[in-house]
Amino acid sequence: MRHPRRAMLAALLCAPAVATAQDWPNRPIRLVVSFPPGGSTDVLGRLVAPHIERALGQTVVVENRGGANGAVASAAVAGANPDGYTFLLDSGGAITNAFLMRGLGFDYATAFAPVTQLTLLPSVLMVKAGSPHDTLQKLVAHLRANPGKESYGSSGIGTGSHLSGALLMRRAALDAQHVPYRGGAQQMASLLAGETMFTFSTLAVPAPLIADRQVVAIAASSATRIPGFENVPTVAESGYPGFEMVDMHGISAPMGTPHAAIRRVAEAAQAAMADPGLRSRFQALGLVPHAEGPEAFATYLATQRERMGAFIRSEGIMAEG
Repeated sequence: MRHPRRAMLAALLCAPAVATAQDWPNRPIRLVVSFPPGGSTDVLGRLVAPHIERALGQTVVVENRGGANGAVASAAVAGANPDGYTFLLDSGGAITNAFLMRGLGFDYATAFAPVTQLTLLPSVLMVKAGSPHDTLQKLVAHLRANPGKESYGSSGIGTGSHLSGALLMRRAALDAQHVPYRGGAQQMASLLAGETMFTFSTLAVPAPLIADRQVVAIAASSATRIPGFENVPTVAESGYPGFEMVDMHGISAPMGTPHAAIRRVAEAAQAAMADPGLRSRFQALGLVPHAEGPEAFATYLATQRERMGAFIRSEGIMAEG
């Protein structure tokens, strides 16, 4: 009689968990965005949230927690209850922060369950309008003839714009000074003022400047040309095969979040990224939809962490503070 009693006790103990899983979601869900309002990560979150709401029948509250290249929001979600009511929308810091920052207090690889990748976020290499170095070949030739005399800007140490520039310096065997700024606005202002000669940036900030012909995009950091900017060749096809440096956006959850919740949020977010009505909004932000589920996202993160960790260590890059 002991075995049936044990089975009955186990069933009783498990009943509340089963009921909770079946009842999910029965209250609002938090989508913590790792950057302040107004940027591409925030806008993306606010475009995707309504789709998740409709799919799940529950309110999705977008909560911005900017700071430390996404690490502030990540720390908050890493410590959240893994009950299916807290999710994180993050970008490339999920790949690079562990190699750039000391004392994070959590491990990106073990604190989060991947839900779905949403985008690829390529950069463009730009020079000020009127520059005689208006192709990558001309820029490289000038830098090679003037080692250490020119500079390139970025939106901060360890950001995608910095890493793209550092990779170009390595691949082309060039020497130029890196000047980090506090964000994309200062980065672009320095280019327009002539304080720096060139810079990489995702398209959300410089797209209006490109349209107004204040800056010229001369190469894309992605493996293929960027939708909406097909006239801009890639670095790879401009003489550096295999060159690729792209940011990304993706949704994660605290490790231990029920798989059913992860799967349903992933499916809803993927549907949002496939929505024809949102395509023009994504393109305006320079976002390339690349929505895949938990397994593919986990593989992507692992592969990119290995690649970027090796590169960051080899360059000796460390974030400030």
